[in-house]
Amino acid sequence: MRLHDCQMAPNPRRARIFLAEKGLDVEKVEHSILDGETNGEAYLKINPWGTVPALELDDGSLIREAPAIFRYIEASHPSPNLLGDNPREAAEIEAWERFSEIQGISAIGEYFRNQTEALTGRGLPGPSELDLIPALVERGQKRAAWFYEEVNEQLGKTEYLGSNRYSIADITAQCAIDFASAVSLGIPDHCTNVARWHKVVSARPTAAA
Repeated sequence: MRLHDCQMAPNPRRARIFLAEKGLDVEKVEHSILDGETNGEAYLKINPWGTVPALELDDGSLIREAPAIFRYIEASHPSPNLLGDNPREAAEIEAWERFSEIQGISAIGEYFRNQTEALTGRGLPGPSELDLIPALVERGQKRAAWFYEEVNEQLGKTEYLGSNRYSIADITAQCAIDFASAVSLGIPDHCTNVARWHKVVSARPTAAA
């Protein structure tokens, strides 16, 4: 297998951590988003969507989007379980994982992307030409603040985010928060539950993936 990757981006990191938790060491091919490589002709021949991560299988087929990669790997390498081992747990994990992607990673990406000159004409991931919208910077910041509040409240009730054990919900939330910290939207001082949990998940060896 080969993972099409971008070290600075949160979504590929989700896949790297997931693979590391499964004990899988796969080849990684770097494609710079800021330098426009994911929109370049060479990469679009691999993935016409122009997004990372994308997992290239040994037969040459491609699995696009982090959640699809999670499902494929979980089905083929079920231990340790990261998506839930019963219907109720799986539903709760997926709810928090999706919340962390949409209201975390996407909101912070909205904040970052719409004020980054290197991404001019690339208002959203992919090859379509879309203008940056400065007004979305403030909206992304507000969405990120709500994300922190909701996660902080939940972590006041549970040790981990989607279950009583580490799961993909924690992976995606951690990638969202580390991305936020990199673009000056770090954990608010009053979110002490988030800070406690973040220290725990950051101590896992796979967090360095």
